[in-house]
Amino acid sequence: MGMKISSKANIAAAKSAVEAIKSRFDSVGVEVSSAQHASGHKRTYVSIACPPAHWLALAKWMRFDGGVNHCSMITGVHHPEGGPDKGWEVIAHLMRMPVVDQKPGKALVHDAAKLSGDDVPMEYEVVLTLPQTDTPVVPSVQSIWVGADWNEKETWDLVGIDFEGHEYMMRVLNPHDSPQGFHPLQKQHHLRYHGHNEMYDDAQGFMRLPVDVDKVK
Repeated sequence: MGMKISSKANIAAAKSAVEAIKSRFDSVGVEVSSAQHASGHKRTYVSIACPPAHWLALAKWMRFDGGVNHCSMITGVHHPEGGPDKGWEVIAHLMRMPVVDQKPGKALVHDAAKLSGDDVPMEYEVVLTLPQTDTPVVPSVQSIWVGADWNEKETWDLVGIDFEGHEYMMRVLNPHDSPQGFHPLQKQHHLRYHGHNEMYDDAQGFMRLPVDVDKVK
């Protein structure tokens, strides 16, 4: 696209997206509204609070009926002092973009000023709130957006939130032999400079002793 989407088109598209989601998911506790970024171009986006039990249904509807075709980020937050109903959060950032597979010999160029309806790019933020638990888990959307694959692995690796149904979950930033239950962005892990603990704060293993250090060789 060679020009910027107008503020009027952006706001209208956000309003339409909010109404569509409300009409489909309002009865199951999905809360949706439009919000505005505080910086940059201050674009309007769609903000959604979704019960984890309805995340998979919402994600499928967004992808296949709402045209939301790109997952740009999934991350998680640990809230040990958030009360019984808010122990963890999963936040997904998604985009609807007018991108299509190009046919041989063709070069589709969008004119931003002429885009309307579902063709107007739109950003979505989805927040899933989990209660206090030692085993946080939400449904995986790996099969819906290919971009969720790495993001879900990274969130599990660093935060410890599991994604049910994810194929081949694995460590991607910490060493593969990291201790079971070690997820460095959980709030109980102390930083190296405040009560250094080798198990939690030497994730790269530079201070780790060989497993056979005490054996006679």
